Amino acid sequence: MAEPAAATEGEGAGEGGEAPKKKLSGKKLIIIIVPILLLLGGGGAAYFLGFIGPKHEAPVEEAEKVEPPPKTTIYAMPDVLVNLNTPPNARSAFVKLTSTVEIVEADTTAFEEAMPRIVDIMITYLRELRPDDLRGSAGLTRLREELLSRIKVAAAPARVNDVLFREILVQ
Repeated sequence: MAEPAAATEGEGAGEGGEAPKKKLSGKKLIIIIVPILLLLGGGGAAYFLGFIGPKHEAPVEEAEKVEPPPKTTIYAMPDVLVNLNTPPNARSAFVKLTSTVEIVEADTTAFEEAMPRIVDIMITYLRELRPDDLRGSAGLTRLREELLSRIKVAAAPARVNDVLFREILVQ
């Protein structure tokens, strides 16, 4: 048997008096499904990025336990006069360094006990420098960083925060 022809828009009921089934066209499917997918995807992204969802707030007890930074003190280092590393036929060069160190106030005694080791490390490091190593602000910044890292190791367990220069004289 031949199947009946599909009803056109102007026609009413089919053979059995039933209304014809309308199929959704591809354009209508896209118009309905795409916004739904965008809303779901956007909601998921917002949830994972933390824009929506449960808020995790720190308990009040933990916020009260924040300790203020420890008090620091400035400790005057002894003056250091050292000859620099120069080529064999060149004129000798010297550096005079007057500095202070910022340490945690509670660690002053431990720092004082480590003072001979700290001075030794400073002199040993300075003797290996060339006059060109101390030129300009970049040279002084490197010197500060190197001295700070070496003093921190030598002064442990005392906590050293910074090295401050009072005088640097290179001749």
